[in-house]
Amino acid sequence: MVSMTKILCLALNPAIDISSDADAVRHTHKTRTHNQQQFPGGGGVNVARVIAALGGTCELAFLSGGDTGTLLEAMLQPLPIVERPFPIHDPVRVAFAVHEISTNLEYRFVPEGPLVTEAELAPVIEAVCASDADYIVASGSLPRGAPDNTYVRLADAAKARGARFVLDTSGPALASALSSARMFLVKPSLGEFEAFVGERLDHDRVGPVAQDYVRRGIAEYIAVTLGADGAILVSAETIIRLPAIQVPVNSATGAGDSFVAGIVWSLSEGHDIEDAFLFGQAAGAAAVMTPGTELCRREDVLRLYATAKD
Repeated sequence: MVSMTKILCLALNPAIDISSDADAVRHTHKTRTHNQQQFPGGGGVNVARVIAALGGTCELAFLSGGDTGTLLEAMLQPLPIVERPFPIHDPVRVAFAVHEISTNLEYRFVPEGPLVTEAELAPVIEAVCASDADYIVASGSLPRGAPDNTYVRLADAAKARGARFVLDTSGPALASALSSARMFLVKPSLGEFEAFVGERLDHDRVGPVAQDYVRRGIAEYIAVTLGADGAILVSAETIIRLPAIQVPVNSATGAGDSFVAGIVWSLSEGHDIEDAFLFGQAAGAAAVMTPGTELCRREDVLRLYATAKD
C-alpha cells in the first residue's frame, strides 16, 4: 500500500473574507455593493482550500474565537479538510474587498486581527511538535501578541520532526524567519524581500541575493514572486525564472496562497521542485482569473499548467 503524503496547514490569523462589487467607491457617501461572496480566508486557510480544490487532502490547524470563529468553523466544515481549531478569546477578523467596476480597481480592507496570548499559541506549537505531517505550511500574518519569532519556533519544531516547513509571511515575522529559521521553502514577494534586505532589487539581482540566504542554510529554496513579471526559484546551485502566465485579471486576492498551495500539492504528488514551481505559477495565475476571494479552480490550473509545460 502506498503511503499518502501528509500536509498540515497553519493559520494563526485566519479571517472571514467578504468581497463585493460596486459601481464606484466614494468617500462620505454610502457605497452600494452587490454580488457579495464570503469565504473562509487568511493565508493558511486559503492554502488548505486550494489543496482541497486540487484534489488533495490536508489538515488545517487554526486559531478560532468569538462568533466569527464559530462561523469560520461552519464555513470550513463542508470542505474536504480536517479541521483542528484552537480556541482563543478574541474573535476572528473579518476582511472586506470591493471591486470598483468603473475603474476595475480593487480595494482591500484587512484588519489586524485578534490579540492572542502565549497560552493560546502554545497548543499550536505542541501540535506541530507532535505532527507526523510530511509538509507543514505556515501562511499569513501573525496575530497581535504573537512574538515575531513564532514562525521560527514552528520551523524548528517541524525540522525536529523531519517535516518540510514552508513559509509565506511578511514584515517582522518574515525578517525573523530569514534571519534564524531553517526552512524547506520560503516565499516572499519582491516587495517583501526588498523590505527585508533594505534595498531595491532589479530582477537580475533578486536571484543572487536570495541565493546568498539559501547558502547560509536559511532555506533549501526561496521563491520570490514578481507579480506580473513572474517568479524566481532559487536553490544553492540554481536560479530559475519563469515569466507570468498571461490570463485575464479579475482579482489578485489569494494568488500568493494559490502559488504556495500549488507547489506543495505538486511536491506531495511526487513531482520534482522545478515541475512544482511551474504548477505553482499555474495555480497563482488561475487565482487571478476568479473574482474576489474565490481562489483558483482546478480545471483552470490544470489547463494553464499543461499549456505552460508544452
